[in-house]
Amino acid sequence: MQKIFRVMIIIAMLITAYLLILAWRDDYADAPAVDTVPETATSVGADIPSTSGAAGDIPVQTLPVDNGTVDNSAVTATPATDAGLITVTTDRYDIKINPEGGDIVYAALKQYDATLDSDKPFVLLENNSNRVYVAQSGLIGQNGIDTAEGRAKYSHTANNYVMEKGQQTLSVPLTYKKDGVTITKTFSFTHDKYPIDISYKIQNASTAAWQGQMFAQLKRDDSKDPGMSDKGALSMATYLGGAWGTPDDPYNKLKFGNFNDGELTTTSDKGWVGIVQHYFVSAWTPENFTGKFFSRETGDDYFIGFNSQPVNVAPDKQVTLNATLYAGPKVQSELKDVAAGLNQTVDYGLLWPISKILFALLDGIHKIIGNWGWSIILLTILVKFALMWFSNKSYYSMAKMRAIAPRLAALKEEHGDDRMKMSQEMMAMYKEEKVNPMAGCLPILMQMPIFLALYWVLVESIELRHAPWVLWIQDLSAMDPWFILPLLMGVSMFVQQQLNPQPADPMQAKVMKFLPIIFTAFMLFFPAGLVLYWTVNNLFSMTHQYIVNKKVEEEQKLRTVKVLD
Repeated sequence: MQKIFRVMIIIAMLITAYLLILAWRDDYADAPAVDTVPETATSVGADIPSTSGAAGDIPVQTLPVDNGTVDNSAVTATPATDAGLITVTTDRYDIKINPEGGDIVYAALKQYDATLDSDKPFVLLENNSNRVYVAQSGLIGQNGIDTAEGRAKYSHTANNYVMEKGQQTLSVPLTYKKDGVTITKTFSFTHDKYPIDISYKIQNASTAAWQGQMFAQLKRDDSKDPGMSDKGALSMATYLGGAWGTPDDPYNKLKFGNFNDGELTTTSDKGWVGIVQHYFVSAWTPENFTGKFFSRETGDDYFIGFNSQPVNVAPDKQVTLNATLYAGPKVQSELKDVAAGLNQTVDYGLLWPISKILFALLDGIHKIIGNWGWSIILLTILVKFALMWFSNKSYYSMAKMRAIAPRLAALKEEHGDDRMKMSQEMMAMYKEEKVNPMAGCLPILMQMPIFLALYWVLVESIELRHAPWVLWIQDLSAMDPWFILPLLMGVSMFVQQQLNPQPADPMQAKVMKFLPIIFTAFMLFFPAGLVLYWTVNNLFSMTHQYIVNKKVEEEQKLRTVKVLD
């Protein structure tokens, strides 16, 4: 029985290590393998989606929104300016909009630094020689203004827009006029919010009906995730690729390599399509129409988005089409209000129920004490108390095993190679001493799912990005730069082994001695927060085991005295 007990502990620990390695590299294998970006940009025509999208044709529809008579005073000429990109500054964004097409070609997130100790904001969207990642939208179809020959060139009244202090909303209107039809594309920004509302008001002052479709898509090349750039070469790689969801099917991944396989054939009026990377996500969601989701790969670029139904605007009528763009951090409390399932881009894996509980506890503790490192320590203590009853049973059995180890050795000497007699005597002794050799597995087995779930909390939760603890630990989501915590963890694991009964089998004894070294090697490159959790857990387990061992030793001494008396 003791041998089985040892083997189970070894297997449990090795399985945990194996699962962590799989979790570490599983999503990384799905990311594009190309390290370079294309030297020449994709042609404009390649950016324009087909008018049917990927889900087949939907009949022409006249939307019952804003379908009133055109106000001729609203379609007077808007002066054009010639100064390149339009810049927009809000409390959360630094944005650049290209008036040719009206695409967002740059988005910096002012509340997140690019790297640890950097004074520059994190850039999510950009279009340069290093990376292409932009949010595009337009009008295509029969009378669409975005075609394979070129994008619409919008007029605008200002080159710079700034959300002033105390200002709640900021609108950036762009105007296009042709053949009696005026199209106003408006970007609406809200104070303290990441979602950006994009609307197309189509005002038809001509004598013929206007027909077209709105499209919204994300365009990205196969460059690496910049969110991983400050984590080191052996950083925790996470999923980089497409994703989509609907209220009925909230979260689905779509690898870049599968963008051309026709897998995305969904229609939804409340769904979303996006691109997910470490800590950040960009996603489009339709607001007042049914979107036909699509994905495609063109050259070195990947596109994921949706088209609206063909929309018919009668003469002297107007229609408005709306969509929302989210381009920001994966903060669950904000994402859930944008679209159903978007918050699941914070992907905790198969153990997500445990991860969500752990994050809720961790977040609640952090709101009180204000430091994520100390919050992890307090969370560890809470987990230890929650499992105290099971741990106490286990440690008591292990202490008993340690106490009767000399008697077991004597039995082995007495019965020699008679395994049957040896087993019978051992079982009788276990029954007499009320020892369950298998109970020692409980703490290890119960800690494994918590350990794996916390791994994903630390890797996926942006709240812990660049979160400091003390002294040399300035980012709990990255590995310990000085390897101090992993070494402490290894030492604590070794000391804890000395408090447990040692295996009689020499081979098992050697394997157990190597386990602290093996786990220390694994932990060298894992998030410091995870290593902190396991180290504190070991320290409390050592203390608990030591107290139980002393108690059992005292009990054994009292029994010996009574027997002698």
